[in-house]
Amino acid sequence: MFWLKKVVSFWLMPLPLCLALLVSGLLLARSPRRSRIGRGLLVSAAVLLLLFSNKAVSTRLLRPLEGRYPAVPEIAADAPPPASIAGSRFVVVLGAGHSDMAGLPATAQLSASALARIVEAARLLRVLPAARLVVSGPAEPGRPSHAAVLARAAESLGIAPERITLVETALDTEDESLAVARLAGGARVALVTSAWHMPRAAALFRRAGVDFAPCPADFVSRGNSQFRWADLKWDSESLERSTLAVHEWVGLLWLRLRGGA
Repeated sequence: MFWLKKVVSFWLMPLPLCLALLVSGLLLARSPRRSRIGRGLLVSAAVLLLLFSNKAVSTRLLRPLEGRYPAVPEIAADAPPPASIAGSRFVVVLGAGHSDMAGLPATAQLSASALARIVEAARLLRVLPAARLVVSGPAEPGRPSHAAVLARAAESLGIAPERITLVETALDTEDESLAVARLAGGARVALVTSAWHMPRAAALFRRAGVDFAPCPADFVSRGNSQFRWADLKWDSESLERSTLAVHEWVGLLWLRLRGGA
């Protein structure tokens, strides 16, 4: 089921979908009987690619996801933790990938999302001195697990290694929610993941019975308070934002079909 979800979701992402429509359209356009369908697919591919690569469109797709849960506000050095995370015994960081490159520190190996998540966790752990850090992510054969790289990054940010627990067997967010449910045993959890991923993660952790406080990080749909013509531009970053948004909306739809969102 895990790999089936990966394959199906891959072909629903903006770039693979547009490429599939483009190739199909080119092939069908060569057939006299199906040339009209082929031209329609070519136009559809071009229109979708233009939309997904537009900054305004990609931001509009992603912002409803990122706006569902507010970020934990700034915390003064000697201030108590905010009420939303007070009493949390675990700060859980969901995995977000890394590049295994020799010679680079752990913080440089992490993806931008993973780095933003572990930095947010370190910020929260400063005001939760009794809480443990839980980092998650599997390993490829013969290589350090993503959880291990996150743990090394956390240590470089000042988190004592004895405060860190690794979850190295979870393959996706659903696996992570079940692993954390077993680990926390009903205790309060501060859940750290990207803001765009938080709605789906929250639904899965809620279904797993975890008592959690959402602590979103890695906001990528930040925009200007006033309109600028640059907000209408086309670029690869917009295509990446659209991909994140489509992936999460498809995931939420799948959860809803399964009765879990």
